[in-house]
Amino acid sequence: MSDITRASRDEIAALQLRRLQATLRRVYERVPHYRQKFAAHGVHPDDLKSLDDLAKFPFASKEDLRQTYPYGMFAEPLDNIVRLHASSGTTGKPTVVAYTQNDIDTWAGVMARSLGAAGGTKKDIIHVTHGYGLFTGGLGVHYGAERLGCTVVPISGGQTERQVQLIRDFGATMIVGTPSYILNIVDEFERQGFDPRASTLQRGIFGAEPWGESMRAELESRLGIVAMDLYGLSELIGPGVAVECLESRDGPTIWEDHFYPEVIDPETGKVLPDGAPGELVFTSLTKEALPVVRYRTRDLTRLLPPTARSFRRIGKITGRSDDMLIIRGVNLFPSQIEELILKTAKLSPHYQLEVSRKGHMDDLTVRVELKPEFADAIEPRQTAASELRHHIKAMIGINTKVEVMDTGGVARSAGKAKRIVDLRT
Repeated sequence: MSDITRASRDEIAALQLRRLQATLRRVYERVPHYRQKFAAHGVHPDDLKSLDDLAKFPFASKEDLRQTYPYGMFAEPLDNIVRLHASSGTTGKPTVVAYTQNDIDTWAGVMARSLGAAGGTKKDIIHVTHGYGLFTGGLGVHYGAERLGCTVVPISGGQTERQVQLIRDFGATMIVGTPSYILNIVDEFERQGFDPRASTLQRGIFGAEPWGESMRAELESRLGIVAMDLYGLSELIGPGVAVECLESRDGPTIWEDHFYPEVIDPETGKVLPDGAPGELVFTSLTKEALPVVRYRTRDLTRLLPPTARSFRRIGKITGRSDDMLIIRGVNLFPSQIEELILKTAKLSPHYQLEVSRKGHMDDLTVRVELKPEFADAIEPRQTAASELRHHIKAMIGINTKVEVMDTGGVARSAGKAKRIVDLRT
């Protein structure tokens, strides 16, 4: 088949089955941890006769990578490993991911495909604000952009004043980063007296943290661009697992020839039908160094039918199952609060949620900033706080404290925004 992204679903399913069978054999033969897990569940790679049979196999999670730290999940000897990346390890041992040269080539290929689907061409100048180093974001986008033939500006995160200067001086046409950090750049444009909508930027792809349609509207209106969603995770390969296509912009298209998706009930582990909300699970189909089988991403979404390509899509990530807060018996995600903040006209999108406990009851404080144009007035601050409290009570069902701060009052991040401060522990 000349273009798998335009193939029939039967062709795609046949390719997925062959690659799934090869992946299961690979981890069974080369990774003792998987072999033991399969045995404990009474399954063998030969049991996979159809795509539905994958549900018989056990899940993997970040905990598997931590238990086998650093190299216990590798399916290749270190002699064949050309790259290591790792998480920060802020909540325990870091998770280490590995790549052979073929893996690096595959990664560059899916990322180039992602940029191309988002409208990128070799005429683009791509400003990459994702972090470089052990984080997979910067280098993942970088190699894909070079594969596509783009001109890459590898500035990484931070140096926000300089980011504005280089976007203006170099004439960047496309920008990549976390939506929260791109908003920092927009603020800096305005602080310096420049209209961000007058820049050369035309398109942006944003990921590494959940963001919704209100954030898309904020980015597009303030920066004058078309904003698209980029999805990935280090344990699978990095950025480039899925992307929104320019012509549809209706949820990231998964590159299903490399990554097989499932959505499960996060409580029972039962596979759910397409369209049902649940937790996203992936099995790698072509990864050599660190293949993963039924890896639980903790991202909450749903599988959607194909549109712009022959592959299925994912809906907007509504949150992570491990980011869910339970406040006085009510489940909520930071993205729900974000949507309501963005609908409050006098508030900027910079916010943080502080959870504390008094006795046996949890309290939530929402810290958010007033837009700069209202900074010198008292009444808008009180009005905005009251309006946001009302929306949260009406839409989510809890009472919260709302602190409306001056511009810059909420801590900024050069990468993923820290949305939750949990004082209970």
